[in-house]
Amino acid sequence: MLNRYARAFFARVMTPVARLLLRLGVSPDVVTLLGTVGVCAGALAFFPRGEFFWGTIVITCFVFSDMLDGNMARQSGRSSQWGAWLDSSTDRAGDAAIFVGIAWWWFHGGHDDLLGGLALAGLVIGSLVSYVKARAEGLGMRADVGVMERSDRLVTILLGTGFSGLGVPYVQALALWIVAIGAAFTVVQRTLLVRRQALAARLTPEG
Repeated sequence: MLNRYARAFFARVMTPVARLLLRLGVSPDVVTLLGTVGVCAGALAFFPRGEFFWGTIVITCFVFSDMLDGNMARQSGRSSQWGAWLDSSTDRAGDAAIFVGIAWWWFHGGHDDLLGGLALAGLVIGSLVSYVKARAEGLGMRADVGVMERSDRLVTILLGTGFSGLGVPYVQALALWIVAIGAAFTVVQRTLLVRRQALAARLTPEG
């Protein structure tokens, strides 16, 4: 949902930065990898210690590379299947680090197994959201619907975690519930869409 409203704005903001990096000879793949390393480092260095605010700040500084590398690839005319694959694969690594870092804190430092379990649920179900879409596209169908896509999950959990780091009570717990339930609902939405397409293809006469 956030994709529809935010991508156009951030594309305008990122375009001059992308152009400058290309002039400096920086590759889009390098930006992708550095962004992922930064996200993983921020999540795994800060979140397991309960330092949610500064961890969120570090992650946010790097997470915009997800839009910057694509902008660079389009401007340079170097968009490729490899770049798309690398971008999607590293996204999964960054997401995993964020949710694992949160879960680690709640299982060990925070001593709340429910919130730790919700963090793991957000990771697993969120990965399933992406897999359902990728598998559908691999079979020639679409599964691009849903109330909780990756950007929605990322914004929700980072806002909740950041405000939790500032001492706002219950906000991270609320974010974890929203992500887990919203991602599960998105899986159902995508499953139903794929099912309708599969049935329609089966009923369509050949030739």
